[in-house]
Amino acid sequence: MKWKEEILHLSSYQPGKSIDEVKRELGLKKIVKLASNENPYGSPKQCYDYLREYNDSFAIYPDGYAYDLRMAIADHWSIKPTQIIFGDGSDEIITIIARALLKPGVNTVCATPTFSQYRHNGIIEGAEVREIPLLENGEHDLSRMLEAIDKDTSVVWICNPNNPTGVYMNEEKILTFLKQVPKDCLVVFDEAYYEYVTAEDYPNTLELLQQYENVMILRTFSKIYGLASFRVGYGIAQEEVIKKLEPLRAPFNVNVLGQKLATIAIKDQDFVQQCKIKNSEGLQKIYRFCEEHQLSYYPSQGNFVLIDFKRNGNEVFQELLKLGFIVRSGVPLGFPTCVRITIGTEEQMDGLTNALKVYTNSLV
Repeated sequence: MKWKEEILHLSSYQPGKSIDEVKRELGLKKIVKLASNENPYGSPKQCYDYLREYNDSFAIYPDGYAYDLRMAIADHWSIKPTQIIFGDGSDEIITIIARALLKPGVNTVCATPTFSQYRHNGIIEGAEVREIPLLENGEHDLSRMLEAIDKDTSVVWICNPNNPTGVYMNEEKILTFLKQVPKDCLVVFDEAYYEYVTAEDYPNTLELLQQYENVMILRTFSKIYGLASFRVGYGIAQEEVIKKLEPLRAPFNVNVLGQKLATIAIKDQDFVQQCKIKNSEGLQKIYRFCEEHQLSYYPSQGNFVLIDFKRNGNEVFQELLKLGFIVRSGVPLGFPTCVRITIGTEEQMDGLTNALKVYTNSLV
């Protein structure tokens, strides 16, 4: 087999353990999963209502243009329908961008640790991946990222707020950065957790699209809209950028139900606001626990928090697993002494903090 040399040392993406998997392994009847940054409140009620009544044929391909969803998003954000590209999750759009712009002889710049798929796709395409360590506070080091950009830099990835730290970069820092990036270098803002952000100085990247032709924004229905199982993501950019990317998109890449449910979900902004408020309350609960037990953490603008236990994250993960809680070890995320915990419901967070007390008390 004539494999691409670049893929020979790559590992496949390792998702967190599933609830059924843990039940089988440990014989537990009740498991709470707080590992994959899913919405514990599910999806808007209208989505469930639609699924209960759905009786259309499964033999018909979905609308390849995703007209209804396209118009709903364009209306919601006051943009042109031709400024949108859809993906099987925003992950696919990352792949499309990499396939379009990365190749041997060019480079791509991103932070580390951050979402692994930027590096992963850069390697597959044979590009040089320039990874810039985060600042001590978990934020992108934009100054060093600028220094890493040269005439051969094709794509810069900015995860804002960053996964796995949850830390964000404000508008002033982003504007200063953008003013210095070459115009022929695409700057991709991955805003998967945009709807959870409460910071007043978070950048309005949609407005930046009017000033910068080289800006692209990624968003998703997998997080606050609670539609992760349907895999619907989208990118927003100027029309010329979208026109160049569209031929690389697979035909019919967003399924029928995903399109319809996302169209329904984006119209229920009351649900979004309720989830955002509850998430903020959950974050405050876990912050208080950390402060009471002298645990350092990264203040988050997402629906998760990264906590430093000063011991191997795999160990913390295993001990909480025994107590019925699936969290994400920081070891594969680049934070070996941390765990990342998704914010759950009030009941789930009460249970988690009790489990954390049991664990931390066992260390005394």
